[in-house]
Amino acid sequence: MAGFAGVADGLAHHFALDVTVIRIALVLGALVGPGIPIYVGAWLLIPEEGTERSVLSELIDSARPA
Repeated sequence: MAGFAGVADGLAHHFALDVTVIRIALVLGALVGPGIPIYVGAWLLIPEEGTERSVLSELIDSARPA
């Protein structure tokens, strides 16, 4: 099952952990700490699998005048 933006899957793959452990950590972080801003930051900064550019770099490039 793919999660929102694939952050949990990507982190689990990178750290060779079960995706369930990452999802639980993200939920706990959202409930008791800065989990939501960290999640959004990871989504913006970590490139999608198979690409070299992150969402944020794509947004910056699209906002630059030609």
